[in-house]
Amino acid sequence: MTDESVTDESVDDRLRRWRMVLGGDQADGTGVTLAGDDVGMDGALERLYGAGGDEGRPRPGRRGAGLGDSAPSVARWLGDIRTYFPSSVVRVMQKDAIERLDLTRLLLEPEMLDAVEPDVHLVGTLLSLNRVLPDKARESARAVVRTVVRDLERRLAQKTRSAVGGALDRSARVLRPRRLADVDWDRTIRANLRHYLPDQGTLVPERLIGYGRRRQAVKRDVVLAIDQSGSMAASVVYASVFGAVLASMRSLRTSLVVFDTSVVDLTDQLHDPVEVLFGTQLGGGTDINRAIAYCQSLVTRPAETILVLISDLYEGGVRDEMLQRVAALTAAGVQVVVLLALSDEGAPGYDHDNAAALAAMGVPAFACTPDAFPGLMAAAIEHRDLKEWSERAAGDR
Repeated sequence: MTDESVTDESVDDRLRRWRMVLGGDQADGTGVTLAGDDVGMDGALERLYGAGGDEGRPRPGRRGAGLGDSAPSVARWLGDIRTYFPSSVVRVMQKDAIERLDLTRLLLEPEMLDAVEPDVHLVGTLLSLNRVLPDKARESARAVVRTVVRDLERRLAQKTRSAVGGALDRSARVLRPRRLADVDWDRTIRANLRHYLPDQGTLVPERLIGYGRRRQAVKRDVVLAIDQSGSMAASVVYASVFGAVLASMRSLRTSLVVFDTSVVDLTDQLHDPVEVLFGTQLGGGTDINRAIAYCQSLVTRPAETILVLISDLYEGGVRDEMLQRVAALTAAGVQVVVLLALSDEGAPGYDHDNAAALAAMGVPAFACTPDAFPGLMAAAIEHRDLKEWSERAAGDR
């Protein structure tokens, strides 16, 4: 194949892609006629993105589009996009369809739920509909949520247990190990390099570093407080999965509470993150002050407690009391960290004034991805500077 033919082929492919993007108006300038699977792909795109402009208004000169208002029609379209596009694209198109074409009502029907590609955004939508799901759709909804939760557990559980378990072991390090078996020789050597005697070819350790004897006692208390306002849907899903993973570790005592204007303690359901998620109620107002007050009542060992508040900090309660409660917790020795979002959805919207007020009292507030969360928990367990950790983690992304 000549260089010229390769160039022609790449140009044709670019024109074909532009044709897909532009939708085939006479003025699109591509002059491309689609064939084969491209026709089906174009039709699927047209039914979603050809329905109107950014505000959903019809665009002049475009053929009729839309998914119709019946579950069978939408289910067929969902099957089409799963045929033509990879899963990552399917999830984006599903999200756009729910938002642009108001398909929320159809998600109440089991045949729709059986056709969708399960993902975190869809779970958030189903949880927001939790109180109105008809009985015939509830089992299908649970199956969707269970599929997503299992995928997340496979992706995140081992990494979390490894990072947190290692941090708990390191936090138990003692400077005077009583037995040689308890000596951490690598760290001991690094800490005593200045005492190396080159003439003798040996090192004389001034101090030994080791680990205390492993005990099954609880070493840290973790409290996860999750804002369940509508904007926090993805964070609620991830936090529930992480809560279940942390609760499975015997060295941690994990509590999980969700809140809007009221507070619900879901700790007794942490054995099953699906039950936790169906115990939430997305939407409504936000009373962070009330949630912090409840979390204060759970703290029995302040110096060994980590409170993770997952919220965009838009406070509907008493702001000054909320800040005073956080200050009291930190003064008592509780390590408090605020996650403005726990998701992969990019920069979140949040209350900048409240975040600044918390930062001024030494409480870091930042967004965290699910992949970074195990490292965050390890840093908190080891009492590292979480502001510095978050800045370094952001630089690595």
